[in-house]
Amino acid sequence: MDIVMDINEIMQILPHRYPFLLVDRIIELEPGARAVGIKNLTINEPQFAGHFPSRPIMPGVLMIEAMAQVGACALFSQEKYRGQLGFLAGVEKMRFKRLAVPGDSLTIKCEVIKIKGGFGWFKGEIHIQNDLVCRGELMFGMEKSSRKDD
Repeated sequence: MDIVMDINEIMQILPHRYPFLLVDRIIELEPGARAVGIKNLTINEPQFAGHFPSRPIMPGVLMIEAMAQVGACALFSQEKYRGQLGFLAGVEKMRFKRLAVPGDSLTIKCEVIKIKGGFGWFKGEIHIQNDLVCRGELMFGMEKSSRKDD
């Protein structure tokens, strides 16, 4: 797999940092339209200490957040949206089909559906190998970032 965006390039677009940066690399990108990202799950991640210690699984809400971050990479990599922030505003039709556990590599696919009036919508899917883990649609609000680059 070729890397289109490494973690350093992702951190130039997203304000998230450890432990809440949930995408390791982007392997496909059409700026403003779609992105495919990878998240490798390891037992050392903080969520596995409490969810659940005897059978660690990735929480569904963190999968939704990982999907939102890949979607943000797709949208905010487009020059006209550079410097914007996305805030989760809605989740629709989200369905979970299987568990994600340490050792899994999540392939996260997101496609921008539309942008209108400071809001955006995209659909996303997460796969482990060829198995669908979850899919759904997300809505987010956008605003200009006031953060200073590191």
